[in-house]
Amino acid sequence: MTTSATSHDDAARLASLLRASADGDQAAFAQVYDAASPMVYGTCLRVLRDPDLAAETLQDVMLEAWRTAAAFDADRGSAKAWLATMAHRRAVDRVRSVQATRTRDEQDAVRSYVREVDEVSDEVLRRADADRVAHCMQGLTDTQRESVLLAYWEGLTYREVADRLAAALPTVKSRIRDGLTRLRLCLGAR
Repeated sequence: MTTSATSHDDAARLASLLRASADGDQAAFAQVYDAASPMVYGTCLRVLRDPDLAAETLQDVMLEAWRTAAAFDADRGSAKAWLATMAHRRAVDRVRSVQATRTRDEQDAVRSYVREVDEVSDEVLRRADADRVAHCMQGLTDTQRESVLLAYWEGLTYREVADRLAAALPTVKSRIRDGLTRLRLCLGAR
């Protein structure tokens, strides 16, 4: 007997066993399981790349095959193709499910993350920074200090600072630039 004849006989036998399984023949389904499970497992493993998930998915596919054996139609394709399609679909569903779970867990972890805050230490650092800035502000000329305060603490534009101080716009820009340079040097910033 040739290989294609054997292959055809195996396909016909598997189809026959599936039809018997549809009628509730457990022994026939045990033979379907033995004959098809390596192919179903291989299909699942190629998609999932995890032997444990592939084994779980194999069990799901074979259970589905037992429950839906009556849906198999030999005129539409071979039993092997029917089972392989079912395995591929289940494996893809499992990948999506695992990814959705992973994404949901990551989002939950991000949402539930609470940074431990040492409020006392944060307040001490904040006050130390404020003291340093206040000290450095005292090192500016009066016109620089006033220009920087209006621009950065009151949020005025250069034009508004110039109008408020009755000074030329280029003069105000120079005062602010020079004041910020002196602050940067005093604070040790780059």
